[in-house]
Amino acid sequence: MTNRHDEGMRVRRQVLGDAHVDRAEAGITPLDAAFQRMIKEGAWGTVWASDAISLRERSMLTLALLAATGNFEEIAMHIRATVRTGATLQDVAEAFQHVAVYAGVPRANHALKIAKETYREMGVEP
Repeated sequence: MTNRHDEGMRVRRQVLGDAHVDRAEAGITPLDAAFQRMIKEGAWGTVWASDAISLRERSMLTLALLAATGNFEEIAMHIRATVRTGATLQDVAEAFQHVAVYAGVPRANHALKIAKETYREMGVEP
């Protein structure tokens, strides 16, 4: 295992929590093992592990990019992660307003719907 792998696992656990990471690790198969290693080293061990910007800022960027590109399936996971990254409800609202202006109102609207549902599941009234 590389240092990027170890650092990626550390940051991934910090952002997503042990329970989420343990479930994901338990589900790895030979089909996706190489892909999972690449995500750990590239996304988590390089991008998320960088100290150039804060986890809060990275969280906001990630949510905005997921919404802007229509990759809605990971928004709930990253909303739950805001508890650990420090991104507030207001931060998330601001990120999705940027999405509305620069990538389209329908995508921002859908992302907000997912965020509201997820916050409610978390016991937070948005």
